[in-house]
Amino acid sequence: MADKKMLLTGDTPTGKLHIGHYVGTLENRVKLQSEYKTFILSADLHALSTLSQEPKKIKGYVNEVLLDNLAVGLDPEKATFFLESLVPELYELAAFLSMYVSHNRALRNPTVKDEIKMKGLGDAFSLGFVNYPIYQAADILCVKANVVPVGVDQVAHLEQSRELARDLNNACGREIFPVPEALIGRVGKLVGTDGNPKMGKSLNNTIFLSEEDDEIEKKIMNMYTDPNRIHATDPGTVEGNPVFAYLDIFSSDDKKSQIEDFKARYKEGTIKDVEVKTYLVDVMKDFIRPIRERRKSYENRPEELERIIKSGSEKVRKIVIETLNDVKDGLNFIL
Repeated sequence: MADKKMLLTGDTPTGKLHIGHYVGTLENRVKLQSEYKTFILSADLHALSTLSQEPKKIKGYVNEVLLDNLAVGLDPEKATFFLESLVPELYELAAFLSMYVSHNRALRNPTVKDEIKMKGLGDAFSLGFVNYPIYQAADILCVKANVVPVGVDQVAHLEQSRELARDLNNACGREIFPVPEALIGRVGKLVGTDGNPKMGKSLNNTIFLSEEDDEIEKKIMNMYTDPNRIHATDPGTVEGNPVFAYLDIFSSDDKKSQIEDFKARYKEGTIKDVEVKTYLVDVMKDFIRPIRERRKSYENRPEELERIIKSGSEKVRKIVIETLNDVKDGLNFIL
């Protein structure tokens, strides 16, 4: 049997994961963990780009993110979890990669530009923030990943990794790295509960995978719908309506006919928003409840969480040392 290809993806530990993360990447991680050699990174150094003034929060967030990954069904016997800061050779690899990226190219990365604008950073962003895609490239290329499950907003970051794989291969005169391919989730970008095209923790428009039932209900009942629909008898718009988007994405197959009926009645103005939202509350509770319960089964096992991260990081470090030596040999740095 041929060796399995490499899959790498990960999270920046800045808080708990939400349903946007699920449809963007987590779902694919679970589906593919048996098909690929799967590596899941917790990019704790990257978290300093937004938590540089609150670094003590990062360690707790590392555990939160690990819990969410395990809760959705990732198996630590199939997927290798590792912590960026426990693999120092990543930073040496990033230093080599940085020599093949111009400063202007780094600033042109559309995801970096969008983050600067969205967070209102102006000129107050760190050099590490600009270098984020280069560190990410090191994370991806360190295990010679073939496939990277990402949300659509991460594709531009991955393109820089693809460029660097080609540039290093050319510089070394042989193929050191496969050129990694993006694998977009079935929903490239999930709309926020407030109607914002992007769901994000900093935007306060998320539903977390660990959310309790009462909070799920509260958030959904306050969801944005059709702003032009003043009365329940007014014809409403389904397209672009977050309530119907969530119903389509998170409902089980046996509920599809009911949802189509809701859509028809909504367009006709024969159903109230509150009725559709109430139905969505039950759908989201059914979706999140088993994830939340699985998460709780790990929460009381801190030693197990530490073992998963430390053993995985030790395994990955050996791989990264080999990759780094390949790069040094290719660039004639080994005497």
